Amino acid sequence: MKNYLKTIAEMMAVAAQTAPKALGRNFIKIEIIDGNALNKLADEMAAYGVKTGKKNFDRDANNVRNSAAVVLIGIKDADKLGLNCGACGCPECGQLFAQKEGPEFKGPYCAYRLIDLGIALGSAAKTAGLLNADNRVMYRAGVSARKLKLIDADFVLAIPISATGKSIYFDR
Repeated sequence: MKNYLKTIAEMMAVAAQTAPKALGRNFIKIEIIDGNALNKLADEMAAYGVKTGKKNFDRDANNVRNSAAVVLIGIKDADKLGLNCGACGCPECGQLFAQKEGPEFKGPYCAYRLIDLGIALGSAAKTAGLLNADNRVMYRAGVSARKLKLIDADFVLAIPISATGKSIYFDR
């Protein structure tokens, strides 16, 4: 079963990589972790939750620990689209100020680049679902994966996968 789930994770990465992107420019970063790296990520998640007092990092850490693999999908050094649409909060793209390191992620970002990330995540999760692998998009795992430098990205979300008699990601 492990090899099957590893293959699904690789197919999820392909789906994220080939997902449509604004102006056809790709700033998506993808990594797959499994084995001991899952425990390392889970340990960091639990510790971060305690350190910050943020809820449910421990709960999600248990999900990661019990997963077969985690697909990390993020965005790095993405440029502005140049539409002057204001969706980022600035009336003109040139006013979107330089990115700064926040407590968990780097930003701000052009809204269209974050949409690109969302489409990549949706494509990966859809692929897992079509192949009957339980999955869930997780913010908390992305925070800790970035802190551990498991992926070189400014903003990261994670999709753990498993195959059990009942999804471990719901009714938690």
